[in-house]
Amino acid sequence: MDLTTARWRTSSRSNGTGGNCVEVAGNLPGVVVVRDSKDRSGPVLAYSPAAWRAFLTGLTPAG
Repeated sequence: MDLTTARWRTSSRSNGTGGNCVEVAGNLPGVVVVRDSKDRSGPVLAYSPAAWRAFLTGLTPAG
């Protein structure tokens, strides 16, 4: 998968160096990719946009 045009976003809850978090790129056609912010050259997980929306819908806000 060509990720050269991926626009990665890091959670606003991540520390200033991007540690202990994931990054998400949702600008690629037909896929949402996720990677570990501590290992940016490591593996990525790929999800369909529908699967990613279902995941986000199921999240419970931290209290």
